[in-house]
Amino acid sequence: MSKAASSAPKVGQKAPDFTALNDQGQKVKLSDFKGKKVVLYFYPKDDTPGCTKEACAFRDGIDEIKSRGAVVLGVSVDSVDSHKKFKKKFDLNFPLLADTDKSIVEAYGTWKEKSMYGKKFMGIERMTFIIDEQGKISHIFPKVKVEEHYDEVVDALEE
Repeated sequence: MSKAASSAPKVGQKAPDFTALNDQGQKVKLSDFKGKKVVLYFYPKDDTPGCTKEACAFRDGIDEIKSRGAVVLGVSVDSVDSHKKFKKKFDLNFPLLADTDKSIVEAYGTWKEKSMYGKKFMGIERMTFIIDEQGKISHIFPKVKVEEHYDEVVDALEE
């Protein structure tokens, strides 16, 4: 059962809570991070060019993000094992969550019909949500452009 994109949460709404396994196979809940800002970013696939560039930008800027009271969580529908390899290969310093049942991508409206080379398929649209200390969505970045995304996120955390 797929929800229409219009059901995606909006700025000012409470972020949908979730539980998922991280790259170590441990359960992580969004509510674990109450009191911190959360940069929740959705990306299509481990170890692909755009996703790697985006992840490495967050990796390199993690101290700046932490200094603004925030944590980074990456989400894709890849498995725990896939995340573990991706994280190790690029020395990523934040958790990657394995949304293998697609419950998080559906709750956040990022699981969409995409097309590549004329073929239509379902996949993750690259999107980022910033969730404030109270668990409300403060910013949404749809259709993320990888090159300037890290700077956009850091600017948004300053507000």
